[in-house]
Amino acid sequence: MKEPQKFNRREVLGKGLSLGLLVGGAVILGKTDFLLGQGPSASLPDLVAVKNGEPDALFKKAIDLLGGMRRFVKKGQTVVVKPNIGFPRVPEVGATTHPLLVKTIIESCYAAGAGKVYVFDNVVTPTAGNARNCYRLSGIDEAARAARGIVVPVDDFSYREVRIPGGKKLKTADVHGLILDCDVFINVPVLKHHSSAHLSIAMKNLMGIVKNRMEYHLVGLDQCIADFCLYRKPDLNVVDAYRVLMSQGPAGPSNPHFADVQIKKTLLVSQDIVAVDAAAARIFGKDPEDIGYIKIGHAQKSGNMNLKDLKIVTYAM
Repeated sequence: MKEPQKFNRREVLGKGLSLGLLVGGAVILGKTDFLLGQGPSASLPDLVAVKNGEPDALFKKAIDLLGGMRRFVKKGQTVVVKPNIGFPRVPEVGATTHPLLVKTIIESCYAAGAGKVYVFDNVVTPTAGNARNCYRLSGIDEAARAARGIVVPVDDFSYREVRIPGGKKLKTADVHGLILDCDVFINVPVLKHHSSAHLSIAMKNLMGIVKNRMEYHLVGLDQCIADFCLYRKPDLNVVDAYRVLMSQGPAGPSNPHFADVQIKKTLLVSQDIVAVDAAAARIFGKDPEDIGYIKIGHAQKSGNMNLKDLKIVTYAM
């Protein structure tokens, strides 16, 4: 294996930068060697994995290695940050996105010049009381507001129907208006077990911007998850693998003491929604080939699940 490369233009060596993605003790090497910070933006990585830090530090390092938030957010733009807030669970359960990560992303958007940053999720049982519990117990409501995020209450959602070009099962979808109207869409799922889809990651997290999400389960969950990516992929995907719920997903138990959680302290960032899900699957201990929607998304050219073909940087803090 090659020794980690040292770069002059940025402090990126730290305690373990190398080409490749560390997953389960293995190293998946990138196909093309490159020097970060030299040449055009094409020399930037396709995917960044940062580990062994707290959620705020993980994100700051990851977005720096990916070229900085100003690469994605411009002055005055409207941004939507979409975490997983689907269940009334405290962060320790691992069923929802870490609130400190959400707060740090919002702060980073404003630092890059964003005009407004919205935060929302279409919770699984969207009664007003349950939605408030989801937002409150997850810690995301408080964290987002502390960063000046605009938290959108579930009873104030507005949807518009769109057609899915090339969708095999999902032909239309009612999509939240903020997604249709925003300038930048940042997808921030938590990596966790899912009883029906095996894993819930970035592609699955997009069900939270759709009103008719139950239709997915009726006509074909994996295909519908993949089909939606033919219509709209996020501008950036940030996968929270700090606490990983290994079973009992997607909701997890109401009592955090009974949650099967592994502390992995890892963050994945990529524009490629299929690639980031494939890398997250590896971290969980699954083969991406065994996750239906990842395999379909790759076949439908929504992204690349073949990690060996990508430029990948890992950084151990």
